Amino acid sequence: MLANSPPDSCHFLDLSGLQTPDISFWSAWDQEALLGIGALKQLDAAHGELKSMRTAPAHLGKGIGAAILDHILTTARTRGLRRLSLETGTAPAFEPALRLYTRYGFAPCAAFADYRDDDPHSRFLTRRL
Repeated sequence: MLANSPPDSCHFLDLSGLQTPDISFWSAWDQEALLGIGALKQLDAAHGELKSMRTAPAHLGKGIGAAILDHILTTARTRGLRRLSLETGTAPAFEPALRLYTRYGFAPCAAFADYRDDDPHSRFLTRRL
């Protein structure tokens, strides 16, 4: 993320951030190879945030991100969430992620949670569940 956005516009979670009670984290593996990761942050009883979606570079274009996103959407619905939102970057490197999220019905929205609306390196998306 730091290669594509300034540090103050990078909102990824480090290991300690992924270990808090409001975060559920999943990883996809093939034997010993890590394929991708994704997390769901519970913002409140009805709203969740998609966090830390990544696919290993060697496995891009194989549907790993879509599979993880499907799992997170199913989990969010099972937990009774009514909205799922996310923050992603605006640099060209984020375009594949934007295409995935758009394909899944995410649409632009205002900043949410503690994000700033005036950050030119962030875009915000949301969808009802």
